[in-house]
Parts: sequence; structure tokens; C-alpha cells
Amino acid sequence: MKHTKVKELLNSAQTLQEVYVKGWVRTFRNNQFIALNDGSTINNIQCVVDFENTPADTLKRITTGAAVALKGSLTESKGAGQKYEIQVRSLEILGDSDPEKFPMQPKKHTLEFLRANAHLRVRTNAFGAIMRVRSVLSFAVHQYFQEKGFVYVNTPVITGADAEGAGEMFQVTSLPLDNLPRTEEGHIDYKKDFFGKHTNLTVSGQLEGETFAMALGQIYTFGPTFRAENSNTSRHLAEFWMIEPEVAFNDLDDNMDLAEDFIQYVIKYTMDKCADDLKFLEGRLLEEEKSKPQAERSEMTLLEKLNFVLENNFKRVSYTEAIDILKNSTPNKKKKFQYIIEEWGADLQSEHERFLVEKHFKCPVILYDYPANIKAFYMRLNEDGKTVRAMDILFPGIGEIVGGSQREERYDVLVEKMKVLGIDEEELWWYLDTRRFGTAVHSGFGLGFERLVLFVTGMTNIRDVIPFPRTPGNAEF
Repeated sequence: MKHTKVKELLNSAQTLQEVYVKGWVRTFRNNQFIALNDGSTINNIQCVVDFENTPADTLKRITTGAAVALKGSLTESKGAGQKYEIQVRSLEILGDSDPEKFPMQPKKHTLEFLRANAHLRVRTNAFGAIMRVRSVLSFAVHQYFQEKGFVYVNTPVITGADAEGAGEMFQVTSLPLDNLPRTEEGHIDYKKDFFGKHTNLTVSGQLEGETFAMALGQIYTFGPTFRAENSNTSRHLAEFWMIEPEVAFNDLDDNMDLAEDFIQYVIKYTMDKCADDLKFLEGRLLEEEKSKPQAERSEMTLLEKLNFVLENNFKRVSYTEAIDILKNSTPNKKKKFQYIIEEWGADLQSEHERFLVEKHFKCPVILYDYPANIKAFYMRLNEDGKTVRAMDILFPGIGEIVGGSQREERYDVLVEKMKVLGIDEEELWWYLDTRRFGTAVHSGFGLGFERLVLFVTGMTNIRDVIPFPRTPGNAEF
């Protein structure tokens, strides 16, 4: 007999005489009531055991975390807050769980404790909900682009190019570290390495994605990226996933249109598919807020924040206008900002971005036309010679969530920018070829997937929205 998912049973239109269900025990009370969950939903189903006719040694093995298989009938529940329960006729223990050692006991655990037990934390309600939301968001990303006719491209994980020019990359080598081959000048001889050159784990699939956009028109990448930044903040991971569309013939305005439509689509899709999980996460967030000082509490609940993004058009504001607003703002004048805005050219911080969204415009904001010297080499230079066709999308509670630009399609301008920044033309000869052969206006953006999951779930630490976080000093599991 095939077993039925708990979610299907809870959504059943009628009672059932014969059901077979498998899952894990969340709680077992009064030697009679099992709260069973199989991961298909945030909600448990109550299973009523006939304890008088169940062997005592079997009852002792029904402990939190144990895997069980139950047969019985689905009946209307006599208890409050639940539509159905299972009257158990037979019970089989599939896998025992030692109640003395099982870490995920039915009590409140700190997030730090759960990160130390990342292999088991998904068995809690919170992390089960987060990972279901992450899964649905991931599917929504693919569905959006596939519906729009984009081609999914798998760009390399191992690369010789540094897309961001930041240099904070993980090196990939097969050379013996205790006996590195050297050139006559004493440098490491990468010609003897596996790939015959210096290689790293990618920080972005954008540059390779651009080459495909210039043949296929519109493409997207969605894969793992890596940054060897020694940062222990709640916003940084060493391994994370990036969504990066690239579209030929799109200018910056088209790029902003695409990004706004895309992000509203995936959030709406997830809200429709994960209503129970998001309701639970909203309740969790409200409880967490109670322990904070009044001044630090969010002005919006989780669902209000998500609807804030769906129900408001994104306000488009130039960087220059934003700087004027921030310079003249009360928190800047009263030095309430940690980073005071004094002049044009400042690199905006999260506190500035959130002020623009939450206090000034009261809607999501797209900033554009940033100073060239704080943005990447591949962004198109404006006619003023000092700004580039860059854009960032700013959200409440999180600040920047999307970064993108119209790309510099002019060969001579791109080469000159690379020279100024000391970027080796020979290393990126293939990238420059796209400007030599059939160049055209094109644009794209990057969205850190974990940043999106963080926003949608209401979590505050990015380590809690990826299955196994990789951070400085931590590559456990």
C-alpha cells in the first residue's frame, strides 16, 4: 500500500477508512497522541494510538525524532484547531531516535545552536518552512524565465576571469602545496598546473553569460558562486547562489522593467504556494520582535513587507538625486547615520538605502547612474564621463537586493576602462571579442538568491537561509 503525504491528508475533502502514512515523530504525549510530520507541510497531523492494545516496548520507542509508519482511518478531529486526525490501527517503528541524545527536542533553540546542527535543523518547524520557501522560490525563478523565452545557461564554476575585479577569489589548483614548481624568476609556475594557468572559483557567471546573450538574445544563469571575503557579518557567505539574466538589445530602462517584473513575479508565486509556511514565519518574526526595544522593531509584518513590494511601483531615482535627499535628511544632519553623507561620490550603505525606501519614498526604489569609480569596469559610461548606467534595487529591511547595469558595448571605451583599472586584456580576450564582432546594446543584473530568500522568509542572518552555510573558519557538513 502506497503511503500518503500528510499535506494531502490534511487537505482531504472527506474522511477516509484506510490511510497509510510515514513520517517523523515531533511529539508523543500521554502515551497516546503522536504529532507526525513528513516534511510536506508545516502542519503536523495528530495520530491517536490505541495504547491499550499496543505493546509497551513499542510505545517506549515512540520518541521525538523517531521514524514511523502508521495505518488507520482519517477521521474528523475531536480536538480544537485541526480538521482531521488519524485513528491508528497499526504502528511500525522504522527508525529509532535516542531521546537522551537527539538535539532537536520540542523546545525553543537558539539559531546559533541550530547552525551547529545544520544537518538536523531542517527537522524544526522554522527551518522546514524556510527550505520549502527556498525550493518554491527556486522553481519560480526558472518558471519566470522559461515563460519569457530565456535560455538557461550553465556558466563555469572554475574560471580564469575575475568578473568583479575584487580579487577575493578561491584559488583552484592541483599543484603540490608543499613543493610548488617555480619559474626562473621564482614565481609559481602555473603552466604546470592542471589547467595550465591560474584559476579560481567564480564570483559571477555574468561575463560568460554575456557571450551567450549575444547569440541567443536572452539568457539567464542560476548557479553557485564563491567569494573569499573574510567577513563574519549576517549578510555574507563564502558560497552562495546567483541569478543573472543577460539580454541583448536591452538598455537600462528595459533592464529595470525586467528586474521589477521578475522579482514581483517570484514573490507573488511563493506567497501563493507557501501560505502556511509564510504565516508560520510571520508569527515567529512577531515573537522575535517582542524581545527588541521599540525603536528597533519593524514597522511592517512579514506579509505586509512582501505585499509592500507587490503593491507599489518601484520608484526610479538617480544616484545624484538620492545623494541630495540623504545629505539634507534629518538623520544625516543630526549625525544619526553611522556613515555621514558629505559629498557626491559616496558609496551608499544599507542604512542610507533603507532610509530612502522606508522613510522617504515609502516604496521599493531603483537607484541608477552611479559614479563610475565605485562600480565595475563593464558598466556603460554615460556621456558625462563620470557616471555609469548602473542600477540597484532597494527593499525595506534589507537595502540592496539587485545590482545590474547596461553593459559597455563600445570596444574602445571598454579597453580604455580596463587599462585604467589594470585589468589584463589578454585574460579577457574572449570577452572583448563580443565587442569586436556584432556588438550591440545589452544589459543584465545579478540577484543573490540567499538575499531574496532572506527577504521573503523574514530571517535576519543569511546563514539561516542556505542548507549548509560556508563562512570563514566553517566548512562543516
